[in-house]
Amino acid sequence: MAELHVELVAADRRVWSGEASLVVARTSSGEIGIMPGHQPLLGVLVSGPVTIRTTGEDGTVVAAVHEGFISFADDKLSLLAEIAELSYEIDVERAERALEKAKAEQDAAAERRADVRLRAVAVAR
Repeated sequence: MAELHVELVAADRRVWSGEASLVVARTSSGEIGIMPGHQPLLGVLVSGPVTIRTTGEDGTVVAAVHEGFISFADDKLSLLAEIAELSYEIDVERAERALEKAKAEQDAAAERRADVRLRAVAVAR
């Protein structure tokens, strides 16, 4: 089976690294799926869940990604994000409280971050 090597990196840490058969992410041009052999690409990531179908024991990995860049060439995919969190790292109750607070304060950026976290958890289920 063909594979691509994936590196998901946030500003403060390497979030996930491994082999995958498919990665789905949201870019400024829309949602994109990357498989081995895909055309080279460089794009802007927008906030949203990223789904990684691994070829190992992890099965499917889902992360909440908050803006960044995506680069693919020679079956190597780099996702460089300002903030990235794996779905199982997300405290759902805290994200729900953050969403309610952001709505009450009309803080669109905070509302978007909380919403992305909750969507990543929902995708992972």
